[in-house]
Amino acid sequence: MSGTQFETCEAPAPYEPYGPYEPYRPYDAAPAPAPAPAPYEPYDAAPAPYDLHSAPTLAYGETYRPAHRAADDGRGARRRRERSAARADGSLRRLLPRALVLAFLAGGTTAFVAEDKAVELTVDGTPRTLHTFADDVTELLAREGVQVGAHDVVVPAPGTPLTSGEEVTVRYGRPVLLTLDGHRRQVWTTAGTVEGALRELGVRTEGAYLSTEGSRRIGREGLALNVRTERVVTVMADGRARTIRTNAATVREAVEEAGVTLRGQDTTSVPATGFPRDGQTVGVLRITTSQEVHEDPVPFAVRRTDDPALHRGTEVVEQAGQPGLRRTTYALRTVNGVRQKPRLLHTELVRAPRPRIVRVGTRPRPASVQGADDLNWRALAACESGGRPDAVDPSGTYGGLYQFDTRTWHDLGGEGRPQDAPPAEQTARAKKLYVRSGAAPWPHCGARLRG
Repeated sequence: MSGTQFETCEAPAPYEPYGPYEPYRPYDAAPAPAPAPAPYEPYDAAPAPYDLHSAPTLAYGETYRPAHRAADDGRGARRRRERSAARADGSLRRLLPRALVLAFLAGGTTAFVAEDKAVELTVDGTPRTLHTFADDVTELLAREGVQVGAHDVVVPAPGTPLTSGEEVTVRYGRPVLLTLDGHRRQVWTTAGTVEGALRELGVRTEGAYLSTEGSRRIGREGLALNVRTERVVTVMADGRARTIRTNAATVREAVEEAGVTLRGQDTTSVPATGFPRDGQTVGVLRITTSQEVHEDPVPFAVRRTDDPALHRGTEVVEQAGQPGLRRTTYALRTVNGVRQKPRLLHTELVRAPRPRIVRVGTRPRPASVQGADDLNWRALAACESGGRPDAVDPSGTYGGLYQFDTRTWHDLGGEGRPQDAPPAEQTARAKKLYVRSGAAPWPHCGARLRG
């Protein structure tokens, strides 16, 4: 048996029919031309002169043949040689198609063997060895039903010609939602584990926080991964600096890792919920707060109304004014012992002011009071009140220039209190009282009217 799938055999001996062999020709081929006949030699032609004495001596047992028979034998030998040559040519023509078929089959076997390639195909870490007639990597993947996308890696690259013994590797891309030091982004990796993916992405994992184990395998569906690398942070608190290495997620966590406790309204120089950066300095602000209340008076208004019952120049305070009260609350804040500017919280009106109401006389004043205009009213006023229109005695009963009591003042047509009326009105009312009662209302100083 040979090494190929075809087995060679010995060619059969050429078959020689009794008559002359005619070579094979197709059914519709033109007939081959017949061989030219041997030249005709007449049987009774005159023989060549024969020297009887010079004829060779025949061996014993060989029958004597006349000369004309010898000539016939020569012609027959020539015909036999021609027939043998024709038979040989026919055999060659008959064997040639068989030889061509054998040669074709042998060449096809060689080409078949040459096109078959042994290839090792590894798809996502699973290897297998196979035989293929694919010409390149793209055709191999198509024949094996391996589909690749934009994020997949094929080695050698698609389109690379294949040779026997080639190793073809396909690594599928996997989506990873990576949050690295607070920054989130979508990445792709062909690594099979979290640790391999981070190494492929160039992420430093020494001292880092990983939201999952580094040995965890990443499926085709991908995963979400949170990584916080190790950073150096300095915390300034209470007059002291503390430098730490941390992978904390917030500034507050980094401060606590430095051994500093935030109390009450304490805060940091950067947002406590922010992400601490490498080389960052965080200041701790000790804050105390309090409130301060201020009470301020609110001035009252003065309302003046005309009164025709009062003489011109006369004013009577009908209602005394009273200031109001406003209360204001401020927030006080100290940062690391330094007081900040007060901040207004709210204000309220505790008591509304009461207006002062004054009636103003519009009645024309008489030119004089008969019998009283020539008296020394200045001397009386100096004696009674020291010449002060708003004077009030220690008991609070009498008031004004002439120390009227309230009842007498009202009987004379006055309004309010006498000490609140203008000096001219007080003098007019005093003259009226003198006309009615004389100097009796002023028992101690009345004599001054004549002085």
